[in-house]
Amino acid sequence: MSKNTYSAFRIHKDDQGHHAGIEQLPKPVPGDGEVLVRVTHSAVNYKDALAGTGKGKILRTFPLVGGIDAAGQVEASSHPDYKAGDAVIATGWGLSFDHDGAYAQYLCVPGDWLVAMPEGLDARSAMILGTAGFTAALAVHRMLVNGQRPELGPILVNGASGGVGSMAVAIFARLGYEVVAVSGKAALHDWLTALGATRIVGRDALSEAKRPLEKAEWGGAVDSVGGEMLAQITRTLAPNGNIAAIGLAGGHELNTTVMPFILRGVSLLGCNSVDVPAPVRRELWGHLASDWRPGQLEDMLTERVDLAGLPDVFERMLAGQTHGRVLVEID
Repeated sequence: MSKNTYSAFRIHKDDQGHHAGIEQLPKPVPGDGEVLVRVTHSAVNYKDALAGTGKGKILRTFPLVGGIDAAGQVEASSHPDYKAGDAVIATGWGLSFDHDGAYAQYLCVPGDWLVAMPEGLDARSAMILGTAGFTAALAVHRMLVNGQRPELGPILVNGASGGVGSMAVAIFARLGYEVVAVSGKAALHDWLTALGATRIVGRDALSEAKRPLEKAEWGGAVDSVGGEMLAQITRTLAPNGNIAAIGLAGGHELNTTVMPFILRGVSLLGCNSVDVPAPVRRELWGHLASDWRPGQLEDMLTERVDLAGLPDVFERMLAGQTHGRVLVEID
């Protein structure tokens, strides 16, 4: 990085096909309402891996800097809510979709996309949480608002070894719920138990439900897989329980019946962490910094990489060879 340029992991799709790597870009100047952030930390999410490898249609325009999570300090601001030196977080919105993302030494965004760093977090801990922690918090928030209570029964977390799943395990355990984790990775059972799971079941535990309604086993569920596994969960949820749907790694189709919803009062709650209104976004980050903060946050950090290490992590994540959270240290 020189005085007028900065390093960024940029993604292209052109006559050469899909390709990505570190480039030097001109340092931006914030326009009206914008803020220039000196990024110190980011993270790797499944969505980032799809975008970075071209294996998912994530980016709307090319070329674009990748990365949907950022934390750092304001360097220059044309927004009334922020001044130089403020610690801030950016997740979601148009990052690495139709706007340059966070895998860079600088990020220039509308100030309305930012959240002031809440007391109790710093850039590093905020990015261990990142979009995964924020999405898990959104799932918890939606379920609690809709009446989820510990007495309804255990919370089933599908895809528990992933970023969002492991965060959901830790947050619900912190709030006093019994948590049952679904994981096909036997080597990670002790890790999930340390995060707060009271029981761990294999994926085959969700494969036996065939009738429209089966025995009610779960008080609620957080599902990051979708497809047939989500359909099976709908059949085994307790009356008035909630399912927070947060992903589709197992497929985007949902083949079930209306019976769980009209006979048991089950609610299926979609969680879109990209366009969350600012007041809710601030509230959730406040919870993550305090009463919902996983007590084992450092244990959820399983890898640290720099910008040059991103391609390898992307491939391993898509192959199911990562777990927990991968922190990106920009410097």
